[in-house]
Amino acid sequence: MNINWNALIVNYQQRNNYKLAEKKRNYNYKNILNYVPIFPDDLILRDYQKEAVLNWLKNHGRGTLKMATGSGKTITALAITTELYQQINLQILLVICPFRHLVLQWEEETKKFNLEPILAFESINNWQSELSRQLYRIQNNQQKFLTIITTNSTFMSDGFQSQILFFPEKTLIVGDEAHNLGSPRLLSSLPATIGLRLALSATPERYFDDDGTDFLINYFGKVLPPEFTLANAIKKQALVKYNYHPILVQLTDIEVLHYAKLTKKIGWELSKNNNLENNHNLKALLIRRSRLIATASNKLVALKKLMSARLNMKATLFYCGDGYINKNERQLEAVTRILGKELNYRVNTYTSETSLEDREKIKKQLISGELQGLVAIRCLDEGIDIPMIENAVILASSSNPRQFIQRRGRILRPHDGKKEATLFDMIVIPPVLERDIWEIERSLLKKELKRFMEFASLANNAEEAIEILAILQTEFSIEKS
Repeated sequence: MNINWNALIVNYQQRNNYKLAEKKRNYNYKNILNYVPIFPDDLILRDYQKEAVLNWLKNHGRGTLKMATGSGKTITALAITTELYQQINLQILLVICPFRHLVLQWEEETKKFNLEPILAFESINNWQSELSRQLYRIQNNQQKFLTIITTNSTFMSDGFQSQILFFPEKTLIVGDEAHNLGSPRLLSSLPATIGLRLALSATPERYFDDDGTDFLINYFGKVLPPEFTLANAIKKQALVKYNYHPILVQLTDIEVLHYAKLTKKIGWELSKNNNLENNHNLKALLIRRSRLIATASNKLVALKKLMSARLNMKATLFYCGDGYINKNERQLEAVTRILGKELNYRVNTYTSETSLEDREKIKKQLISGELQGLVAIRCLDEGIDIPMIENAVILASSSNPRQFIQRRGRILRPHDGKKEATLFDMIVIPPVLERDIWEIERSLLKKELKRFMEFASLANNAEEAIEILAILQTEFSIEKS
């Protein structure tokens, strides 16, 4: 496919007058030009979004946009789609999402751009025949544009892969939360025949998987400026300001024993092979230790103490780990019991298994005040949008940089009347271990503490938050950066 990129860039710069309303609106486009991309009249791209579009064009239709939660990655991708349709008659937009609810969020946004997407994420009987029909119409010039939004699992299925063979060269592939596409099987499913490629992710780097990260960058293209960070998002009011309160928690004696054994084994595995995708033992050990930290018993003690003094606090998210605190009770259940039964704090659970219908009902109850809080697992890692949350208690932290950023960044999404957010972050103090294990622990903690410090430094109460975290720096002889 021959594209005069210089001419395309000049045309974009001359016509760069898209408008954007800061508030979401409803659009009533009805079958205009058979559902081709049309930029909504009342949208305007922010400066950094315009720069991202321009740099993607300058990179000849490839690139990775590293943009924080709330920065408008979806709108930026659809602006690129519209530009390509106007200038080169782009024929297909293919969006790949890791989760089903993200498919639905993309559907909502694409409809604002006059598109009517095929949603390919359920039974093959629900979408394959329609996809085949529209592909046939595209090939025979009976249809100008086709939009498909699918999940990672459906995308790599035989049924979907067989259809990709018929996609024309004027196709744009968009990987949303693209770090999830870095597994070997998904990477092998990415089509070499599609040349226009865009990856979206706040954190494209894969945890303990340099090879997977490199493959993704090689396929989609390098990370393009501007990198829109958490600090940028707050400055541009794409995210709200926040207060940050680290709460340091000790492990029990029994937990210390388990922790020491796991840390020693992790050290052995790291010395042999530090690639998480290829070292399954390392992966399993890190997960086990992460669950031990996430479900530390003293977090429940700290939670009860914290909330006993805040029983009138509203719109609060309690983010739990997915492990058990004992053989019979998950942390999610224990937190719900303490809040609901012991403190009479009005909460409901909110997990990846909660139906879409129940999610909407719970959100309305949260806005009305019928519910004071949600007790959740995983939702902050999966792109679930709950912008009305004003307060959060994070019981389950993560060593994974992507999850660390997502779990905190999503709480800062703006909402009507929401001026700032407050986060209480429970951080386990690593125990004092034997000398050989201590060095391993210090190395792991150094990276983790840096992220906590960076998040604390952007808070309204930065000085207070950093002072608490400095206790860990002193304890483990970690130099202040």
